[in-house]
Amino acid sequence: MISEQHLSKTAYVYVRQSTLAQVRHHQESTERQYALREKALELGWNDPSVQILDRDLGKSGAQITGREDFKTLVAEVSMGQVGAVFALEVSRLARSDLDWHRLLELCALTNTLVIDEDGCYNPADFNDGLLLDNGPGRTSFVARAPPWWQAQ
Repeated sequence: MISEQHLSKTAYVYVRQSTLAQVRHHQESTERQYALREKALELGWNDPSVQILDRDLGKSGAQITGREDFKTLVAEVSMGQVGAVFALEVSRLARSDLDWHRLLELCALTNTLVIDEDGCYNPADFNDGLLLDNGPGRTSFVARAPPWWQAQ
C-alpha cells in the first residue's frame, strides 16, 4: 500500500494529548507517540522526511482553535506535500467531526495515507474510508458509499 509516491513526500507524526495534566501524568503515551517516528523510518521514509508536530500537546482536539500544528498538517495535506500522517490513534487527530472529515477528504484527494498503531489506511479506498469514517463518534459512512449501494 505504501508506494514510492508516498515515500517521496513528508511523513508527519502528530503528537497530542488533550490536557497538560495528561502530558504530565501519562508520559508513556507521549513517548509512544514520539516513537511513531521510528515506525515511519521502518516503513521506508528517510530521516529528513519525517517531521514531528507536537505543539498541540495539552490542547483539546474538540476544535481547531489554538491547534497550530493541526492547521499546519491540514495545510500541508491540502497542498499535496504529505505522504502519510502518523498518529497513535487516528482519533487523536480531531475530535470534531467537521475537522475530522475535512482532513479525511483532503487525504483522499491528495493520496495521503493515515497510519496508526492498528494499521495503514488510504482514505481514498472505499473500505479504508469506511473504517476511518466509523471511528469513535463517526457515523456518516453512508455518505461515502458508492451510488449503487445507497440505492439499495
